[in-house]
Amino acid sequence: LGHTIVYGSRDPTRNEVVALVERTGSGASATTPAESVVGADIVVLAVPGTAVEAVTKSLGDLSGKIIIDPTNAIDRSDDGFLVLVYESSAAEVIQNAAPGAFVVKAFNTLNWQTMVDPDSSGGPVSIPLVGDNAEAKATVAGLVEGMGLEAIDLGPLRYARHVEGMLLVWIHNRFYEGDGPAFDYHLRKTQ
Repeated sequence: LGHTIVYGSRDPTRNEVVALVERTGSGASATTPAESVVGADIVVLAVPGTAVEAVTKSLGDLSGKIIIDPTNAIDRSDDGFLVLVYESSAAEVIQNAAPGAFVVKAFNTLNWQTMVDPDSSGGPVSIPLVGDNAEAKATVAGLVEGMGLEAIDLGPLRYARHVEGMLLVWIHNRFYEGDGPAFDYHLRKTQ
């Protein structure tokens, strides 16, 4: 969509990273995580949900940057069901690790197949957004809509835990109920 993409990787010369950069095209590049955020307006923190605090702190000063949090920090409970790891949310852990940044929770309820081909879902897929900064959410909403998806503002960052919980329902339905049906979230306008 015309954005400059810089991937951060612990090993930017790894074959998979080089192939990703080539597939991305349009002047994309890869470097270390800390170097990848220098000069960035938006940082997508696509890491395991349980690593968000350590990774965020390792990136240096992120003040003034928008951080998109697509993570889900989940674990399995004693009864076999999935649970959220953090008492608050991964998004709030990120915000605490980078207090001068603008964290927006987004994309955590979307599987990769639908992200690649939104039409496969049979209609516009709604991407829940939560965050405390209206301008940052509007910027992320523009990215969402540029991908052929539909942004839905669900409120402040403290609601991130509830958005993260949506994934638990999706995973349970899809994988733990005998390969149940996949589903996506669709906004329905009311009168």
